Amino acid sequence: MRIATWNVNSINARLELVLAWFEAASPDVACLQEIKCIDEKFPTEAFERLGYNVAVHGQKTYNGVAMLSKTPLEDLRKGLPGSDGWPDSDDHARYIEAVTGGTTPVRVGGLYLPNGNPIGTEKFAYKHAWMKRLRAHASDLLKLEERLVLCGDYNVIPEPEDADKPDAWLSDALFQPESRNAFRALKTLGLTDAYMAADGAPGGYTFWDYQAGAWQRNHGIRIDHLLLSPQAADRMVGVTIHKDERDKEKPSDHVPVEVELNL
Repeated sequence: MRIATWNVNSINARLELVLAWFEAASPDVACLQEIKCIDEKFPTEAFERLGYNVAVHGQKTYNGVAMLSKTPLEDLRKGLPGSDGWPDSDDHARYIEAVTGGTTPVRVGGLYLPNGNPIGTEKFAYKHAWMKRLRAHASDLLKLEERLVLCGDYNVIPEPEDADKPDAWLSDALFQPESRNAFRALKTLGLTDAYMAADGAPGGYTFWDYQAGAWQRNHGIRIDHLLLSPQAADRMVGVTIHKDERDKEKPSDHVPVEVELNL
């Protein structure tokens, strides 16, 4: 089973490019982030024609996540449980989860973690409240002892080696000690960073900014991650970063990242 994550930066603006990748790569499951549309505006039929079951947790103009699977999606959840200080206003569409895989089930959670900039604002506080909620939910899921993949745009640069120019990110929420520590806290629950387990080499970037020739100069960062439960990590074959997608016409600033599990 091949499970992919991709921040598409507007599904309708890049539909032709995204569909072409799905036809060529044919992942079994894919989690998309920043779809930037409400559920009704998601191009469901286009993906159904490719053989995918579709679940969408959308939001007008901003955020939004979706999950696509070649097998039915069961035990579907939309939204991260717990509010942690945002009981009424946390209406961001940032999390979707389902069990897929049929007779070889895998629970997949697709997430779009808050950016958190600028530091010192409510946005930064919200980022870390959201990460605290994610850790609590991940802890509950791990107790099920299932094959689990939590994937998406984490908006966290875990280590200096995960940035071509780490000094350029010192004042950014993605690279703050609090953000990196919260990501480590997730892993200490028993989750494995798939890329680090499969390869771990510096330069496994998944995002290049549109500005200042970042792509052409390879000034990238690794912020799109797949975290695996022990039951999934034991089945991991490898990880592929589809870097060529960043070189397409009018691309997303992120590229697909895919883990293969031998089920």
